Amino acid sequence: MGSLVAAFVVVFVLTALPGRIWIEWLRGLGARQNVSQDAPVAHAAKQGTPTMGGLMFLTPCVVSVCAMLALRGSGRTEPALLPVCLMTAAFGAIGFADDYLSARRGRNLGLTSRQKMIAQILVAVGFILWLARTAQPITTQVQIAPTGMLVPPMEMGWIYYPIAVLFVVGLSNATNFTDGLDGLASGIVLLICLAAAALLWLAHPELSLFMFVLAGGLAGFLWWNGHPARVFMGDTGSLPLGAAIAGVAIAGKQEVGLIVASLVCWAELVSVIIQVGVFKWRRRRKGLDYARAHRVFRRTPLHHHFEEEGLPETRIVTRFWLAGAVFTALGLLWGRLG
Repeated sequence: MGSLVAAFVVVFVLTALPGRIWIEWLRGLGARQNVSQDAPVAHAAKQGTPTMGGLMFLTPCVVSVCAMLALRGSGRTEPALLPVCLMTAAFGAIGFADDYLSARRGRNLGLTSRQKMIAQILVAVGFILWLARTAQPITTQVQIAPTGMLVPPMEMGWIYYPIAVLFVVGLSNATNFTDGLDGLASGIVLLICLAAAALLWLAHPELSLFMFVLAGGLAGFLWWNGHPARVFMGDTGSLPLGAAIAGVAIAGKQEVGLIVASLVCWAELVSVIIQVGVFKWRRRRKGLDYARAHRVFRRTPLHHHFEEEGLPETRIVTRFWLAGAVFTALGLLWGRLG
């Protein structure tokens, strides 16, 4: 446990201490936030804030893990650690490309949704193909109920692999949609990472260490990302967070527990799916004007709905953090009960 705490503290310091230097470098790079026209009016004040801040915590996290792998040797470490780390970095690269193009064009227009989705699917498929080639017989089993209920794991067979791809891509986009208010995504995902570390500690200590490292990076980033944010993580940070959590959940066989722990992020994603699906259906049935006047939510993702209801940003973030804490506690109980 001492090594986990040390890893958390070291990466926290490596992220928080040079934060001002990172922010000035991002500003000089031209990585400034371009607020979407679909965002609430209050977000106009965030225009020009440095973004791509995901580099601030991803860099020390990935470097720390690679250093550990180099010192110990691949044969003496958790076999899943390197693939999870590489997948995290690849999703970060996708987000970086999106943020960089947006900054260069001076508009909230980077990669197209299709381009991002195809890239995410390809990376997730590569990770799951590795899993399939190195899988033990239990790999395609999922513990669908807490072990204390004496419900046997469900054998999913080959169908597990496409579902696992959807899990990785889905949670990546869920954390991406959660990133929309100062400190919102960094605070919630920090809690999820700590829950993942606790769930994986006994059976997969090095995957647990990776989650502690990521949590330390997020804590250091939150130092600068809390309201009023001096820097945003952008897609560079928000996309790899969900992929990392899904990766360790799959490799460590804690899928359901971490789905429960990340329910706030899933709610953000589902709110967008519902809004878009119902809007398109009503537009076909009753026309564009009717669809615009009868939206399910005032605005999505879900945190924007509450902004439109008049709640202050800090109050929304605090309440979402509280909900995140409740769900991470439930996820821990789910994974540890019995």
